[in-house]
Amino acid sequence: MSIQVYGIPNCGTCKKAFTWLESNGVEYEFINTKEHPPTQTMIQEWVNALGSKPMRNTSGQSYRVLGTVKDDWTDAEWVEAFANDAMLLKRPLFVKDGAAVLVGFRDKDEVIRQKLGV
Repeated sequence: MSIQVYGIPNCGTCKKAFTWLESNGVEYEFINTKEHPPTQTMIQEWVNALGSKPMRNTSGQSYRVLGTVKDDWTDAEWVEAFANDAMLLKRPLFVKDGAAVLVGFRDKDEVIRQKLGV
């Protein structure tokens, strides 16, 4: 089993996820999206799995500066936007065995366990 966690080190939600993973004995690899932004192909696969709406970091500055133009964007336009600015991606994003399985970290414990398969 291989779990990658995409995010940024100073993100509070990412830190919460790391603590949870470690306290539950789950091994993971952290990928800093600022230093190693995901490719457009990867993002397209994530959107195919999760949809573009749950992947949007609506509380970030990058999202707010888009204004209302983003309201009518298609998934393809979101994929391009995510690829151009990884800060638009909600964090953390969990990939298990190559497939996106969870984005964000607000679900109940049992839901997180199910989605991560732990």
